[in-house]
Amino acid sequence: MKKLTECKKGSSCTVIKLHASGPLKQRLLSFGMMKGVRIELLEYSATKSTVEIKVGKMRIALRKEEAELIEVEINE
Repeated sequence: MKKLTECKKGSSCTVIKLHASGPLKQRLLSFGMMKGVRIELLEYSATKSTVEIKVGKMRIALRKEEAELIEVEINE
């Protein structure tokens, strides 16, 4: 399995596990980020310090440190 930050721009992934805890985990869950959900990696910032993803119809920007806590499986 891969971390979200290892995916290419434009790739579609399925969330396998959230390795976050506390308030961050609650925030991700409130956005609909949970096991089995499909997400799309839309864009990296120029310095790759942030990642823009799409969950359902919502677009979310995550810091690199937050995105590394999301384990995904890349959909072909």
